[in-house]
Amino acid sequence: MSNFVFISPNFPEAYRWFCIRLRENGVNVLGVGDASYDELHPDLKRALTEYYRVDSLENYDQVLRAVGYYTGQYGKIDWVESNNEYWLELDAALRTDFNITTGLKSDEIEKYKSKMRMKAYYRQAGIPCARFAPVTDREAGLVFAREVGYPIIVKPDSGVGAIATWKLKCDADLEAFFQDVPPVPYLMEEYVPGVVTTYDGICNSRGEVLFAASHITRNSIMDMVNEGIPTYYYVDRAVPADVEAAGKAVLRAFGASSRFFHLEFFRLTEEKPGLGKRGDIVALEVNMRPAGGYTPDMLNFSQSVDVYQMWADMVAFDELRHRYDGPKSYCVYAGRRDGKPYVRTLDQLEQQCGAHARLFTRMPDALAGTMGNQVAIACYDTLEEVDRFVQDAFALQTEEE
Repeated sequence: MSNFVFISPNFPEAYRWFCIRLRENGVNVLGVGDASYDELHPDLKRALTEYYRVDSLENYDQVLRAVGYYTGQYGKIDWVESNNEYWLELDAALRTDFNITTGLKSDEIEKYKSKMRMKAYYRQAGIPCARFAPVTDREAGLVFAREVGYPIIVKPDSGVGAIATWKLKCDADLEAFFQDVPPVPYLMEEYVPGVVTTYDGICNSRGEVLFAASHITRNSIMDMVNEGIPTYYYVDRAVPADVEAAGKAVLRAFGASSRFFHLEFFRLTEEKPGLGKRGDIVALEVNMRPAGGYTPDMLNFSQSVDVYQMWADMVAFDELRHRYDGPKSYCVYAGRRDGKPYVRTLDQLEQQCGAHARLFTRMPDALAGTMGNQVAIACYDTLEEVDRFVQDAFALQTEEE
């Protein structure tokens, strides 16, 4: 029986299913987190052999002692994983200190965290990507703006969900940015006109893709965060061939293995010199964890699968032991924001969806800035139905109403 230490198994709450499926596959699942044991979901409690509470997962010494305790109690630890972007460096440090070889160690993690470091691997994969420059000073910023033209994007070198990311449209915007540059490494990128399309899935220890799907975000994630425009995206019924080819090339370039992956690309909405024609694929970001929010559940709804089970099969057996051949559909997410005068309440929207409804709930506050507060997820057979759902989900009352 292999020993698996799951970091923060209670958040997001749906991550309990990773632990449940591991346990069902005969894996010894050991939890480390900062929530009290009483706060854990009953199903998670049953899946965990033991749970070690620390005051803070930010306190590495406490987490180190927890894994050391488990090593003394159960023998060598075979896996450490959180499946959470926020804890990737913690995961890697623990693997390094305990010589765990089933995931990235500290000297490997930077290529997945640094957006600037990613660019070299995109070039190796043969996938075009936006020109960029590290943020240094105002003069260098002006030179870059003259080279690529406005608008330009400024964002943290390490970060997710378009947090602290801005579009600079002119010299005045650039001047304002350099008057208050955040105290972390930043980069500037040329603007890429496109919709975000992803390659999401699971690969085994040889880097072979065991499962893959794709979702599409039409609105700018940056504008969702900064301007509060409607947050919605949908899982495609099938992975487009060019996305699959690009995704597999990127996985090979990065040497990805034994992972859940979430690769982001732009599909150009207009020709962009140096990057491609309208409809071409351009690299955006690489993430070695599941897509955020309720996306794993959306993959299940769309593809009639259980990604928690498939990931647990990869961990326990390095192959899929379960087969799925159910219907495929478009699964759409609408993330509504509290305080807006929507025509329909969340309950009314769910009732209107009828048999198409899949999950209507609240988003945890920690994720609501990007994903919205109110979660509405439904499945449809056509994109026309997806568009109608989005219109109904975000319809606002008029002043007369």
